[in-house]
Amino acid sequence: MAEPKSGGVKSALLILFRIIFTFFALYSVYFIFSNSLELAAASSARSGQITALLNKFLAALDIPPLREAVVRKLAHFAEFAMSGFWFTLCLRVYTRHYIRHISWPLFLGLLIANTDELIQSFVPGRGPSVRDVWIDFGGVCAGVFVALMLLVLLSSFWYLLGFGSHKRMS
Repeated sequence: MAEPKSGGVKSALLILFRIIFTFFALYSVYFIFSNSLELAAASSARSGQITALLNKFLAALDIPPLREAVVRKLAHFAEFAMSGFWFTLCLRVYTRHYIRHISWPLFLGLLIANTDELIQSFVPGRGPSVRDVWIDFGGVCAGVFVALMLLVLLSSFWYLLGFGSHKRMS
């Protein structure tokens, strides 16, 4: 009977990470588009509830309250940061040369931001905003940056443990 090779375990882990990261990348797009398809009244009601909850928390910390418009923009930024993060991790499990191909998550994030605003132009009571595209793309860039920092830290940690070679990161 042949012994299993360590490459088999590596391959199985790689496939598992590809499935997980691809799922979360696609789910983040679904989440963004489903929020865009919400009618203005429903979206505003949810934003009002979240703003009230957040301001209650901030009041306990003696921090001034936030306006609902600010909370909505922060939500835009956060959901796109999530997508940039997952796109970058997804890219990493499909190529070792993720720095060389980092334009892909950035391009996809910008494409989704523009598509998101296009979707909103067809939803009653909502409309597109160039400012939101910039906020969304800023979120994507932040998510990509956080994912890259995580990858660098994990790579360095792996190297320090003696499991890998410290090769060029491109």
